[in-house]
Amino acid sequence: MSEALTPPPLKNDCFALPPGTHWTPVGDAFESLRTRLGPVVDCETVPLSEALGRVLAQDLNANRSNPPQPNSAVDGYGLRHADLVDGPQVLPLMDGRSAAGVPFEGALGAGHAIRILTGATLPDGVDTVILQEDVSASDQEIAFHGPLKRGANTRKAGEDVAAGDVILPAGRRITPADMALMAATGLGEVSVRKKLRVGVLSTGDELAEAGAVAREDQIFDANRPMLLAMLQRFGFEAHDLGRAPDDRPALRGMLDAASARVDVILTSGGASAGDEDHMSALLNESGAMAMWRLAIKPGRPLALGIWQGTPVFGLPGNPVAAMVCALVFARPAMGLMAGEGWKLPEPLMLPAAFAKSKKAGRREYQRARIRGGQVEVFKSEGSGRISGLSWAEGLVELPDEACDVTQGTPVAFYPFSAFGL
Repeated sequence: MSEALTPPPLKNDCFALPPGTHWTPVGDAFESLRTRLGPVVDCETVPLSEALGRVLAQDLNANRSNPPQPNSAVDGYGLRHADLVDGPQVLPLMDGRSAAGVPFEGALGAGHAIRILTGATLPDGVDTVILQEDVSASDQEIAFHGPLKRGANTRKAGEDVAAGDVILPAGRRITPADMALMAATGLGEVSVRKKLRVGVLSTGDELAEAGAVAREDQIFDANRPMLLAMLQRFGFEAHDLGRAPDDRPALRGMLDAASARVDVILTSGGASAGDEDHMSALLNESGAMAMWRLAIKPGRPLALGIWQGTPVFGLPGNPVAAMVCALVFARPAMGLMAGEGWKLPEPLMLPAAFAKSKKAGRREYQRARIRGGQVEVFKSEGSGRISGLSWAEGLVELPDEACDVTQGTPVAFYPFSAFGL
């Protein structure tokens, strides 16, 4: 394994936009995040049993070929292709057999056959295997019909993976199938990125804890449970930073404590320019604040900054906008910081089961789901309808340009699973 990597710190101005920028198209926002961010987590070596869901820190090479030796793909009889003829044929059987884990000790004699089982190493001299179903057999000989293709029903050593081959690239998040591939090629431990630690902080005196007694003027904090759950699904290490009151010194203290615990901070609310928007005010005071007014619906404001070296994503306070912005912007950015590289989900192009005339200027994301092979959208576009998030199975993306969607128009549908949920 290579020596552990130590990522460089992010610059305080890494989120700054060019002077005069008023509305940031989604594509420009993607490019800014992609080029300005990088891995912020170190590396560690873990045993294979703990590798699931981790991000590979470097290309992974096979320790051993798979299969390691030529073997039989079926239960049958091992033969020399040079001994075979067209038409009926009888060959005497050698004593013994080759079984998986118990190979035949010796070589196949000319003009003979030998019993062989699936997965068994091919004895010296065997280059072809005939299925047992194609053979009449006694204890001493077998009878069958030729011809038979040379190499039939055999597997070559390394035909799947050769020793030294790159089997998985750096930045890949390890799947159960990857676990099988690593085990099959003799890997007992891997170098991975440490888990990205992401803290979630809610702000505002108007928030009450779910299940608590709330005043009439309060709402329950829906964003924090949602964002923490999303982070767990993404494979990050989620940290609950609690709720900050509308008190600047208290918020400053919570950010100070958070920056020592986590690699990234997600906040919701308090990121605009109002009297009680203390998050944006503090980031401005630190000299590391950028307010991106995104050409997106729902969403628009996205506050980005650095607090004592820790990136801060100030998401909108509305739960629908918070979830959309977390999926569309924060997810690929956090993946980049986690060592996965910049990855955007691939849409499914499916016929619409709705109609909409959209104006130019903003990219739109609507809560949607698939029914009968078509994409239907939630009955209301109102971003205050939290029930629509639960109703939905993904998002429909409508482009920046004007468009008219009618029944059957192909639209871009992103299932939540494409984001890692």
